[in-house]
Amino acid sequence: MDFDIIYKKYWDRIFRLCMGYVNDYVIAQDMAQETFISVWHNLSSFRQEADIGTWIYRIATNICLRQIEKDKRIIKAEFPAYLTDEIKQNMEPDIQLLYKFIAELPEIDRIIISLELEDVNQDQIAQIVGLSKNNVRVKIHRIKIQLTQKFKAHGN
Repeated sequence: MDFDIIYKKYWDRIFRLCMGYVNDYVIAQDMAQETFISVWHNLSSFRQEADIGTWIYRIATNICLRQIEKDKRIIKAEFPAYLTDEIKQNMEPDIQLLYKFIAELPEIDRIIISLELEDVNQDQIAQIVGLSKNNVRVKIHRIKIQLTQKFKAHGN
């Protein structure tokens, strides 16, 4: 497998996944980069028992969980400080709110909804997070209800 192709295909997805976890641009970039360093080092040992994407998402999830353990104070209430006012104005307000609301979710819910938003199928999500497909389906439904309620409470 060609690392460059894998990197180009998955970088944006993994970065957005990390943003869903930490809601901090710099930390999310570091975690995404750490994911691909791990992929680079372990690509030759990838046994192809699962889809390459599932394997990469699992690596990213483990890195995100370790980051959360390292730093218990995750920015939840504010939009990432790295964004200038100009960038914030150009971003759709609903996208800003979505990142904020996802960052307020419990850890496992953040990963599940972030993967769902990346169009990862529910079988793969179940493998990545170590839950049954039915449990993942129920969690996604409940998370969507929570996010909808948060949007409604915010007046959207």
